[in-house]
Amino acid sequence: MKTFLLAGLGAMALAAGPAVARPFTPSDMVTLDRASAPAVSPDGKWLAYQLRSTDLSANKGRIDLYLLHIGKAGQSPRLIASMPDKNETSPAFSADGTALYFQSNASGDDQLWRAALSGGDPVQVSKAPGGITGFLLSPDGSRVVLWADRPVGAKTLDDVKADAAADAGSGRVYDKMFVRHWDTWSDGQRSQIFVMPLASGPAVSVMGALVGDTPSKPFGGGEEIAWSRDGKTLFFALREAGRIEPLSTNLDIFSVPADGSAAPTNLTDANDATDTLPVVSPDGKWLAYAAMKRPGYESDRLVLTLRDIATGETRALTQGWDRSVGSIAWAADGKSLLVTANDVLDNPVFRVDAASGKVTRLTEKGHAGSVVPLPQGGFVYALDSIQSPADFWKMPVKGRPVRLTDVNAAKLAGVDDVSVERFSFKGAAGDTVWGQIVKPKGVTGKLPVAFLVHGGPQGSFGDSWSYRWNPKAFAAHGYAAVTIDFHGSTGYGQAFVDSINKDWGGKPLEDLKLGLAAAAARDAHIDAGNACALGASYGGYMMNWIEGQWTDGFRCIVQHDGVFDARAMAYETEELWFDEWEHGGPYYEQAGEYEKWNPVNHVDQWKTPMLVVTGEKDFRIPYTQGLAAFTALQRRDIPSKLLVFPDENHWVLKPKNSLQWYGEALGWLDRWTGK
Repeated sequence: MKTFLLAGLGAMALAAGPAVARPFTPSDMVTLDRASAPAVSPDGKWLAYQLRSTDLSANKGRIDLYLLHIGKAGQSPRLIASMPDKNETSPAFSADGTALYFQSNASGDDQLWRAALSGGDPVQVSKAPGGITGFLLSPDGSRVVLWADRPVGAKTLDDVKADAAADAGSGRVYDKMFVRHWDTWSDGQRSQIFVMPLASGPAVSVMGALVGDTPSKPFGGGEEIAWSRDGKTLFFALREAGRIEPLSTNLDIFSVPADGSAAPTNLTDANDATDTLPVVSPDGKWLAYAAMKRPGYESDRLVLTLRDIATGETRALTQGWDRSVGSIAWAADGKSLLVTANDVLDNPVFRVDAASGKVTRLTEKGHAGSVVPLPQGGFVYALDSIQSPADFWKMPVKGRPVRLTDVNAAKLAGVDDVSVERFSFKGAAGDTVWGQIVKPKGVTGKLPVAFLVHGGPQGSFGDSWSYRWNPKAFAAHGYAAVTIDFHGSTGYGQAFVDSINKDWGGKPLEDLKLGLAAAAARDAHIDAGNACALGASYGGYMMNWIEGQWTDGFRCIVQHDGVFDARAMAYETEELWFDEWEHGGPYYEQAGEYEKWNPVNHVDQWKTPMLVVTGEKDFRIPYTQGLAAFTALQRRDIPSKLLVFPDENHWVLKPKNSLQWYGEALGWLDRWTGK
């Protein structure tokens, strides 16, 4: 493994750009570098981060680690850990700041490694059979938490799944639900945490008799685990498994001695809704976390909550702030917390006063995240927008934010930006609804419309970058990309989020109709009569609903992983809590609610040409829903195409598949809009 390979990336980037401006393309999007996982040294002078580049020929990404001096202006990042055809991820500084720990598959499986900042070859720290999934260093640097999938009841990280008998059949046998989740069939293993001394010794389980996944699946990570300041206690979030696991959003926060000398204690047992994101204050006295109130509702408001670790007393710090906390970090002085939350098309960083709960917005437009407090005050964060993917910025205690990286300067040099405009209008029930218009700059005539409908449904098509559904890619291709944050979207208060419950095809559809008309009235370049609609997940559901309800609205439709038959969906999806909350209960009790908004009941009205996209590994909205929609289109002789990805889940992630997706989607739009 090569370390400290110096690279003057900033200077190289500025010299490499093409001379002639050109539109942004899906190929540009797929091959852009992706910066993430920032870590700051204990003295606040160094930033380490991972950078993913795309190996298109191998159809995958490659990740290396970079180091940047942020204590001086004008510094360039340098490559610190890189090995051909291997990945180095998740950097973390040692407690004394002399070394960098990271995860790498250099030895075959993902393991924990350490590289001295003074130079020399990295050293492999863990040698767990089957590898690890992640790690978190203790504050004093003596121990590390490792997590990985292991059989239930594993005592150490070395306890791996036994090989199946040679004469065993291939069948999987289950006696309770949650047989599969996201894109993986249950195999009897759970994500579990193990504590390992960094000096020497085995990685020992601290799970006790608990059965569940920590971090949670499929998207949980180190943000769900925290050390006490003295390194003697671990806090972690876990949803206990059992017969009702697919019905439960009851993540709880547990504490456990880091030496495993006692069983874990459930600190939030009194709350049957979600409790997550534990973070310990700098003085070690307070545990901050985010809590919901309503069991079974995954999109309830997450309220910042403080717990006195000594007494167990809790108080809801942001109960009076009508936003949902997305991440939590303590400021270095312990007097405030830094949180992120959706807020009217943005995802800013906010400061929350620990004593009063007063909330102050700190960043402006765009999508901020990956907040890392600096020891001298201020913080480092990632910022992206519709215009560009994430780079790192430094927010000082006083003054304006300072940009630290420009990782795609060379690749985007000479590539035209697009125009992004926000607008609002009166939507369903007279409520204010927001949207965006993204289009090429310098337009003189009419533009066909790509009408993009977000998923979730509790989400937002805000001012943020996406490597999957990217408004800039549609605009640069010659479309006016229009997005609407319909009823149910996040960033407008919890009542607005809740308003889509049991109303999937009602207010949201009205908002979309009014929003497209409002965009056309606002911008003379928008040709609303020459539009195609596109959406995935809930957006895909809306495409199927539009087929039968807004039959004269669009020249074509692109439907990706959308619900076609609500009845089948109710029995086929894995996270039952979502579908049952949205429709008021299980199908056998609330059939009328499901059927009220069921696209399959209106196939006789379908007539708009549709491209259907699905992934065979999608267990959230199984690919049979896409097949059924395509069958309906074909039987009605409606022009239609089916694109099936055998190696993708609910998302399209592989580079070549992404290019194929955009090729098919843009080709479909071009065909029917006459572009």
